[in-house]
Parts: sequence; C-alpha cells; structure tokens
Amino acid sequence: MTEMPGISPHVARFARWVRDAGFTVYMPSLFGRDGAVPDAEEGAAVFQRACMSAEFRAMAANQSSPVTQWLRALARLAHDECGGPGVGAIGMCFTGNFALTMMLEPAMLAPVLSQPSLPLREPAGLEIAPEELAAVRERLDREDLTVLAYRFKGDKICRAERFAAYVAALGNRFVGRELPDEAANSDVSPFFARHVPYPHSVVTQHLIDRAGQPTTAARDEILAFFRTRLAS
Repeated sequence: MTEMPGISPHVARFARWVRDAGFTVYMPSLFGRDGAVPDAEEGAAVFQRACMSAEFRAMAANQSSPVTQWLRALARLAHDECGGPGVGAIGMCFTGNFALTMMLEPAMLAPVLSQPSLPLREPAGLEIAPEELAAVRERLDREDLTVLAYRFKGDKICRAERFAAYVAALGNRFVGRELPDEAANSDVSPFFARHVPYPHSVVTQHLIDRAGQPTTAARDEILAFFRTRLAS
C-alpha cells in the first residue's frame, strides 16, 4: 500500500523486490498518479484530497478508515487467487496502519507498518477502532503472530509516541524498529524535499540500496518476515 503522494518509482521498486523474493504482488491504487514523480505542488494537492476523503479518516484517532474494508476484501481475493498459507501486507506512511486493521481478515498473516502516520494530529493516536484493535490483539496471541514496524528516530510525522502506543496495545506482539536519522538517503523527490524534509520513508525514498545500510537491512528483514509467514 503506497505512501504519499502515490505509487512512485520508489514504491514500485519495493514491490519488485517483493516479487523477486518469489511472491505475487498486489498494488492498490489509492491516490495520486501511478508511476509519477509529482512536483511539490501536485503532491501537496494529492495529500489534501486524501485528507478530506471520507475513505481515509486522516485526522481521527480510535477509528478505522473505511478503505480498510476494501483492503481486507483484496487480501481475501489475493489468497483465493494465489493459494498458499496466507497474505502479507505493508502499509507506508498514510497507509501505514492499514496493514494492522487488515489482520481482521483471516488470510492476513504478515503485517508490516512502515512509518505509520495516521492520525495526523495525534502523535500517540492509533488509526483503528478500539474493538477492532482488541480483536487484532486477541488473534495475534491466539495464532502466535507478530506485527513488524519501522520508523526513523527523528521522524516528525511517525513519532516515538505512536510506537509506544502500539506497544501498550499489542505488547510483545509489536516488534518496532527505530533507525538512526543518519541512515536516511538525502537524494529525494521534490515533494519530499519540500514537505517531508526529515528522515521518514524507510523502504522507499529514504532507503539507501547498498550493503550494510540500516534501511537495506530493514528491507531484507521484511522480505524474510514474508518468507517465514507465507512460504508454502
């Protein structure tokens, strides 16, 4: 599930890494122009429209975005079409928490939250309804599952308070990784240069694709997580 402002070449690159690891990839187009590298103005317009959309409750804590119902159906469809033990999902930034809500779908086995950024106005808020969060926690305990999550330490959108809230809600079922700010790539697109001028996108814009880099290690850990949970 793409970050803002859409399925960029960096998001598509991550999808190809998942594909090359032996998986079938589904990439829902939720906002923006697929494949585009929008300038700062266009990217900001995409962000504003998504914030106003009823499908994404961007400002509301303790609520689940309606789009997660469709995403759970997509996971079910993917499992029906591809078979295997189940489905994994990664949410990024605006969609980061959606992978957690998708755990209400029994086919979902491997949720990854990369810099989950909603709700935007509450650093310690969680973008999931309390009863759904309780159901997810019960399932994680019952089936011995875990949730992987990533953020940069200096991220001003996905802050430490949010990870602390996940720990409080999910206990040791939540495995959070915090990367040092100096591990972030500085060569970013115009949208990020103007509107996200700090380390944020762990496996896309701010990933440094080079051996020994913390962001590359994060990518490889995600792929290994998918293999462990989803390999036949």
